[in-house]
Amino acid sequence: MPPSSSSNLGVDYYAFHDVDAAPEGKDLDDTQRILESVTDKLLKRQDETGVKLLWATQNMFSHPRFMNGASTNPDMTTFSWACAKTKMAMDAGLKLGADNHVFWGGREGYMSLLNSDVKQELDQMGAFLNMVVDYKAKIGADYQLLIEPKPREPCKHQYDYDGQSVMGFCRQYGLEDHFKTNVEPNHTTLAGHEFEHDIMIGSVFGDLGSIDANSGDMMLGWDTDQFCYDVRKTTMIMWYVLKQGGLHKGGLNFDAKNRRESSDLEDFFIAHIGGMDTYARGLKAAAAIIEDGVLDGMVEKRYSSFDSDLGKKLFDGKGTLEEFEAYAKAQGEPGVHSGKQELYENIFAEYIH
Repeated sequence: MPPSSSSNLGVDYYAFHDVDAAPEGKDLDDTQRILESVTDKLLKRQDETGVKLLWATQNMFSHPRFMNGASTNPDMTTFSWACAKTKMAMDAGLKLGADNHVFWGGREGYMSLLNSDVKQELDQMGAFLNMVVDYKAKIGADYQLLIEPKPREPCKHQYDYDGQSVMGFCRQYGLEDHFKTNVEPNHTTLAGHEFEHDIMIGSVFGDLGSIDANSGDMMLGWDTDQFCYDVRKTTMIMWYVLKQGGLHKGGLNFDAKNRRESSDLEDFFIAHIGGMDTYARGLKAAAAIIEDGVLDGMVEKRYSSFDSDLGKKLFDGKGTLEEFEAYAKAQGEPGVHSGKQELYENIFAEYIH
């Protein structure tokens, strides 16, 4: 980031991977020394500018040592390096007052089942993240821990494939009270979902912690990290963010890059300003949707048949198949009820345009 970009853009936060800020040294001790030196300078700049750290994270995917994974690596020395780099990055986040700490498992998956012990790898990752929870408590850090879902690329299958995979993994290993999701909508589309799907899933289950606000080119099919300029998409995202009362410690991180052909310095500012404006427009449209209550009222009406004593028993876990069989016999053949998708789409479009 250019030295004056934070003040020119008017943003309050920044984020970084460890090696983006401080290159690795000749060994772990040297790497730690370099990181401590650089974070001293970052802390000074934070004090001078008032800009705060949204999140820090450790890059455990670029270096060849992590070609077979980090916390899921079959080699314990490599696993231990992943632990050491994570500890350094967590210490850096504490030092800089980070609001969050992100875990992006770029190579936490398998290329072939023939040479992979999937159960052990998942157990390793679960144990690793439990050690993270313990260390966070030990150093007295209060940042939110975030896992970023990631499908495919570079692995054939990523263990943290999408939001629901992450939620299921956390519940399997007793991590559900300690981690939320950091959703990148471009990853969601690569997983075969709608742009806003993982935002919605995380939000309705109380697991949405932060957002990497980028998008991708659907004609390409890989993680292109482009700025999002589609107000329809940002409206859907901000609709769920507002419904859950905001992102709390999380935020909108523009994990996005200028295109290679955009070579002027001003392009850096144009890209970020356009991205922020698109989310601002989405926020305004989402607020209007919620305030008017038309779409939410239509959804409530669509599911209103469950607003009964029998429906309450169902969601209280007290319903029985016999009771619902009796209800079906009493009601007879169900009526045909239109989903009215086109009506919903047209009403939604009015708020955008």
